[in-house]
Amino acid sequence: MNYVLAVVIGYLIGSISFSFIWGRLFQGIDIRKHGSGNAGATNTLRVMGVGPALTVLALDIAKGVLAVWVGWWLDPVSLLLPILAGFAAIVGHNWPVFFAFRGGKGIATMIGVVATLCFVPGLVAGLVGIASIVVTRFVSLGSLLFAALLPVSLWAFGREPELIVFSLALAALAFYRHRSNIVKLAQGKENKLSFRRSNR
Repeated sequence: MNYVLAVVIGYLIGSISFSFIWGRLFQGIDIRKHGSGNAGATNTLRVMGVGPALTVLALDIAKGVLAVWVGWWLDPVSLLLPILAGFAAIVGHNWPVFFAFRGGKGIATMIGVVATLCFVPGLVAGLVGIASIVVTRFVSLGSLLFAALLPVSLWAFGREPELIVFSLALAALAFYRHRSNIVKLAQGKENKLSFRRSNR
């Protein structure tokens, strides 16, 4: 029963789309109809600016943290429950039940989950991703590097097999959600990070 609760609660937490809510409350728009059409922090930056983007980023990360803690609350000694709750939150962010299953790409929520479950290995993979974004200004590339390097980092730090399997699933999900970005990167057509708001 706890496993079902972990997945359901994690998914519902993840389904709260803060970029959509911010757009509706403060801009009167559906973020999914502007910019890249993605309900996440990067598109929030593109469409609504730095302040809203940072707020959405923080809240999306918090979703992942909260979901993991729900898993630990259900069973303080379990590793599988927080993993399941965290993964469900990422799925909820990507396909939110409250918003017609049209969400984001899950990286910010993934950061929250990973930081809570395995901070140091996640930090190592994350720093590589951040460095890539700084150098190339491609958020998608940095996100993919973070996801791809996480299993390697976990293995290098000798972490639990469950976490390594979990990280492989996260990497697969991240690459699936970024498949259009991968095509654009290959074609040289991917948008670079910019702090200027685009025209809607």
